[in-house]
Amino acid sequence: MGRWLYSLCLYLALPGVLAFLGYRSLREPRYRSNLRQRFGHVRPDGERPIWIHAVSVGEVLAAVPLVSRLRAEFPQRPVLITTMTPTGADRVRDVFGDEVAHRFVPYDLPHMVGRFLARVQPSILIIMETEIWPNLVLASRRRGVPVILANARMSRDSAVGYRRIGRLMRPVFAAMDWIASQSEADAERFRQLGAGPGVVTATGSIKYDLAISDGARQAARALKAQIGENRPVWIAASTHDGEEAPVLKAHRRLLEQHSDALLILVPRHPERFEAVSRLITEQGFFAARRSRGDDPSGAEVYLADSMGELLMLFGCADVAFIGGSLIERGGHNPLEAAAWSLPVITGPCVFNFISIFEHLAYQEAVRFVSDCHQLADALLELLQESELRWHAGQRARAVVDANQGAVARLVEGIAVRSNG
Repeated sequence: MGRWLYSLCLYLALPGVLAFLGYRSLREPRYRSNLRQRFGHVRPDGERPIWIHAVSVGEVLAAVPLVSRLRAEFPQRPVLITTMTPTGADRVRDVFGDEVAHRFVPYDLPHMVGRFLARVQPSILIIMETEIWPNLVLASRRRGVPVILANARMSRDSAVGYRRIGRLMRPVFAAMDWIASQSEADAERFRQLGAGPGVVTATGSIKYDLAISDGARQAARALKAQIGENRPVWIAASTHDGEEAPVLKAHRRLLEQHSDALLILVPRHPERFEAVSRLITEQGFFAARRSRGDDPSGAEVYLADSMGELLMLFGCADVAFIGGSLIERGGHNPLEAAAWSLPVITGPCVFNFISIFEHLAYQEAVRFVSDCHQLADALLELLQESELRWHAGQRARAVVDANQGAVARLVEGIAVRSNG
């Protein structure tokens, strides 16, 4: 499929996209906000900014250390972050406030992308991970804007999909100035997909370059004191529809052995908070909700129906289960849990973070489970055997420490390729 056919398909699909946005906005009114930005109608915010595109929450959080280093390296350059989702926009504002600008990325239609580029006039485009839009990349290159794919990953399944549309994507990969991949396996797949000679470098994952702030540590200590210092606590982080039920079943079994155990349940998407709350109540658990300021000291389940607090919440737990992995979602990033020296449990479906989980598995710092029974077994063993839990947590932390440095390598490469 050539680029002209791709663009034609997008133009034909646009009414459906707008209808979908209207539907989503019934539950999330934020999808109606700043709609003109999605058509490229943006106002410039600073001269020739460093433009970073991060599709949603996960990519924004991954970009935080990179943005901080870039602002230190290029203090004269404003930074613009674009996202696709309102939750991603919220995270940009929560983390950076007014220190960086935010806009919604335009739809990948030629005239909308052209309008956006003409108004913003970026000095460089840094795309986080795999959010690759053909017209956006090629239009940027035609305007002389260097394009970098940062913290890039390419799974085997994704590579198969890209090969199917090779006529469209090979020129896109060939047009990139630099692809900084998370691993050598990712790098080789990008080369096979058309990236030019010498363009791809395995720099490691910047997600290892995370730091737990003093503020997060203090907040975790305060919440842990509320919960009860000696209670066994586990966290189920970034769960999706279809995962809360087995998580609650595993917790029910845990309570049979440890009646004072607490589950901190953190659904991935805020629009599901109410549904998860109803499920907890229907299952007969005594629950507390963070959004209401409930006291968690007597609760069996603490529903973390808030945004931007996951890193802090890991600091209140003894064991972490990472969601998106008991269903065909591909898992989520376990490194925040590992940074707190927590033993990690995950389901079998982790293709989005396969390299990270391979590192953890090699160091025996993660356990894979396939259902609520195996999850309960792993929790019981780890919570009952403190020495086993401590060693697993230390191995997880060691994986984080051993793989840091990707941000420095990435900033160095960006500096070489920047237009100044």
